[in-house]
Amino acid sequence: MEQNKDINIEEVTITDNAANEQTTATDGAADMDAAISNAQVNALVAENRELNDKYLRAMADLENTRRRAGLDCENAARARAMSVASHFVPVMDAIDAALTHNPNDAGILAMQGAMNAAFAQIGITRIESVGTILNPQFHNAIQVVDAPADANPRPAPNTIITELQPGYMFGDSVLRTAMVIVSK
Repeated sequence: MEQNKDINIEEVTITDNAANEQTTATDGAADMDAAISNAQVNALVAENRELNDKYLRAMADLENTRRRAGLDCENAARARAMSVASHFVPVMDAIDAALTHNPNDAGILAMQGAMNAAFAQIGITRIESVGTILNPQFHNAIQVVDAPADANPRPAPNTIITELQPGYMFGDSVLRTAMVIVSK
């Protein structure tokens, strides 16, 4: 007795199964790639911010270094100029001393005029002292005396009445303070 049984077999192919697995894997990989991409983007954005911050700081440091170098050069040039100028002040003192002994000598007057012109040209000015109030920045008081009785009007206390040695300025810096006598 043979029985006939009908058997229905569905066809299953390897390619269909592989396609199913690939679709599932692709969907999972896309999700994973999206997650990795967001994490990578966040990391890259943070790294970009950090590098930008470092760049801005480096540029600021460079600008500060340039500014400091410029100021150092200016200060060095000014110090050299003041050093040279200080060597000419004794020459002017000698000319002034010569004029006290011989006030009408044309040669000495010409030298004084030339030195005054040179001083004006390079920025050396004489500190005005007599009749002004003592300023320790510009004056060195050597002596304090009573004001002369015949002075009219009588000078105020700490007024400079005599200049023993002139003081000089180089631009806005004191080259040499004036030695003065001050009233009480």
